[in-house]
Amino acid sequence: MNIVLLDQKEIHDARIVLTDRRAKHLLKVLQVQVGDTVRIGIIDGPKGYGTVLALGRKYPFQVDLQVQCTEAMAEKPPIDLLLALPRPIMLKRIFSQAAALGVGTIFITHAQRVEKSFWSANLLQEEEYRPHLLAGLEQAVDTRVPAVHIYERFKPFIEDVIPEKINGYSHLLIAHPGSNASLNTVITERPERLLLAIGPEGGWIDYEINQFSACGFSAFSLGERILKVDTAVVALHGRLSERRESLSL
Repeated sequence: MNIVLLDQKEIHDARIVLTDRRAKHLLKVLQVQVGDTVRIGIIDGPKGYGTVLALGRKYPFQVDLQVQCTEAMAEKPPIDLLLALPRPIMLKRIFSQAAALGVGTIFITHAQRVEKSFWSANLLQEEEYRPHLLAGLEQAVDTRVPAVHIYERFKPFIEDVIPEKINGYSHLLIAHPGSNASLNTVITERPERLLLAIGPEGGWIDYEINQFSACGFSAFSLGERILKVDTAVVALHGRLSERRESLSL
């Protein structure tokens, strides 16, 4: 935990009393003392510092902080993700990794090679996936929570939802091992905002690729190796960020 995230509703008169896992982390891991300052941030708000006013070192742990947030929330990241629903245990990692790397929005939809049983996972409920997003932000010292939009049916999503969303992007990309194009050939100028589609472990079927293509998505491949979805998210985000930065020089 590199930043302590706070809900605005928890703060009263610029003070907050922590009694949960955050208090335990401050006491047991960071070993804070009265008078110390710790990095804090308001969820979906500014960042700053908290000054330790009082401590309760025995269970139930307690840390009393004076809150001061003067650093504006970071801008929305330029990369958004569109995922065919991965297996739940993998999706947990993706939520935290995507938040840590910096993703503005995560779209999740169905694909032919997604097991229908995945849609019954509790993880698709906001109260279940939100803690994983916050864990990623705690790692990355950020406060902006990625938006998550879930669409269980592919056809309405690609035909009705995506056409309304794509105007906000300069580049629409779909990762597909069968493509002959490389990242350098599909991004030749600095992108402003990117939407990256990543398929299930078995890959997109031809019908799905054609539907994405009709919406303006450009397919590309990172090479011959087939990656697991959570590995692909990290690898592709890194490559896109690097490509974007190189074109801004």
